[in-house]
Amino acid sequence: MSGRTEGGATERQPLPVREKTVLLGRDIGFVFQDPSSSLDPVMPVGNQIAEVARTHLKLTWAQAFAKAKTLLERVRLPDPDTSMRAYPHQLSGGQKQRVAIAAAIAAGPKLLIADEATSALDTIVQAEIVSLIRRLVAEDGMTLLFINHDIALAAELAERIAVFRHGELLELGTTAEIVNAPRHAYTRALLDAHLGLDAGQLRQTGAPA
Repeated sequence: MSGRTEGGATERQPLPVREKTVLLGRDIGFVFQDPSSSLDPVMPVGNQIAEVARTHLKLTWAQAFAKAKTLLERVRLPDPDTSMRAYPHQLSGGQKQRVAIAAAIAAGPKLLIADEATSALDTIVQAEIVSLIRRLVAEDGMTLLFINHDIALAAELAERIAVFRHGELLELGTTAEIVNAPRHAYTRALLDAHLGLDAGQLRQTGAPA
């Protein structure tokens, strides 16, 4: 993608694959639903995070490994020194998602895209990952694009919500507008699945999304 920047937003056009890869790692971090699909099963997780940092930040391997350890500390993975040498299959689902998040932010992206990043996790771990994402977004000043089928969860994180069905945008507005005054029947149906959802009670510290 390439394009022009206006008011902090960039209009993007298609880019060659090589440039797109640089953009996705450096400017855009991506967290997938299944962390196992985004991690190399035969490489220690510390190496995987370090490789992202080394590639996009032009660090030496020593610097990249030091940054990887710091990132594992930031995502609160127990015993970062040991975790650096662990392989994905030795970690729980929640721990693997923390590693995936560390890799996604390793190059200091401006935009973090979390695509159903909590859907494969149990309720307790899901809450921990949501809290982690919220904290990292605030600390690093990132914009968060949170893609999720759970509108209540989206309302916890987002300042603005876009409702899609079958790839079609149905409505877009602030979280308060969408929760308190939905215009589309599909949005109302999503909200009806969460009785008691009240925008007035939502956190006011959600990340831009």
